Amino acid sequence: MVFSSAFIFVLKYKHFLIMLLSLELMVLGLFVLLFMYFTQGVSEYFISMVYLSLSVCEGALGLSLLVLMIRTHGGDMLALFDNLW
Repeated sequence: MVFSSAFIFVLKYKHFLIMLLSLELMVLGLFVLLFMYFTQGVSEYFISMVYLSLSVCEGALGLSLLVLMIRTHGGDMLALFDNLW
């Protein structure tokens, strides 16, 4: 799950929304791996909850950047976001 989302992130870099969705899939895949590791024997769930809360903050930041980009440039294509002009 993590590697497939990293593959999508590398190949589909034209649309910002697809990049954000692939990053969220990567974060959820890492959360599942952390949860599986901590349920095996360590039984420390606090670290996985901290990771989950940080990933929610990352998602909110990404969505706010997406809204800002759509409002200022009219779309989520990264080709529209050119600072040289």
